[in-house]
Amino acid sequence: MKARAKAELLLFSITLIWGSTFVVTKGALESISPFLYVALRFSLAAIIFILFQPHVLKLNREVLLKGGFLGFLLFVGFSVQTMGLQYTTASKSAFITGMLVVLTPICQVVIEKRMPKIGNVIGVALVTIGLYFLTSPEGSGMNTGDWLTLGCALSWALYIVYLDIYGSKYDAAQLTFAQFLVSIVGGAIGAIFLEESRFVPAFELYGALAYLAVFATVIALFVQTKYQKETTPTRAAVIFSVEPVFAAIIAYIVLDEMIGSLGMVGGGLIVVGLLVSELSDVVFRPQKVKEQHAG
Repeated sequence: MKARAKAELLLFSITLIWGSTFVVTKGALESISPFLYVALRFSLAAIIFILFQPHVLKLNREVLLKGGFLGFLLFVGFSVQTMGLQYTTASKSAFITGMLVVLTPICQVVIEKRMPKIGNVIGVALVTIGLYFLTSPEGSGMNTGDWLTLGCALSWALYIVYLDIYGSKYDAAQLTFAQFLVSIVGGAIGAIFLEESRFVPAFELYGALAYLAVFATVIALFVQTKYQKETTPTRAAVIFSVEPVFAAIIAYIVLDEMIGSLGMVGGGLIVVGLLVSELSDVVFRPQKVKEQHAG
């Protein structure tokens, strides 16, 4: 399997995990305040990561700075998304987070001066239409939680682009651990100064924190940090756009959240957009290039 195909398959697999986190997080927020939740989630993830990757403790200044910047973008995204989940539904939060597929290529053009390919642009357009159907004013409109979640989408779009820049230059495990550290510090500061911290001991909360720390944080972020460099930011964002589809399905099964017929059409368009973007190199590649690669 080619390096990019393997990387994109792994990115798709962690998208499945992330799709489940909206329901899990929304349930956890009944027992814990947002910033304290972020601090505990990343603290547990850091401890687990050290056990399996002890060399991450030997961070040099450059890795700490670059990983710290990525961690800041990651922390902002997680924090505003978590706060937003207090005011909006799990499925709608997931769909608005999916707007990163629109914002990522814009950030890529501005920051990296790299234009996405035509197939990627078509894929982004289809995903954008799909997301509109899922969050259109004819539905429930935009509330405070939705606007906070849109800020999450922007932060993570920037994260995807800067991870593309730094990912191939530094050790993936150390870069991941540096992100954990910043998220821990940010969550602790927020818990102390920006909220009335709340922690209600509950078995469901412990289970949620364990699941989120191990699967959605340690495994998912390490895989993204290690393998995203094998593809482009725009293609990665399109892959991640399937996350809200998984989230909606899980939210329907677990929380009985409905997205309606337009929502189902939107979800279908997101999947089509993903396929168009993924197959763009084959469909839009000049015949001569195809023959060269075939040889």
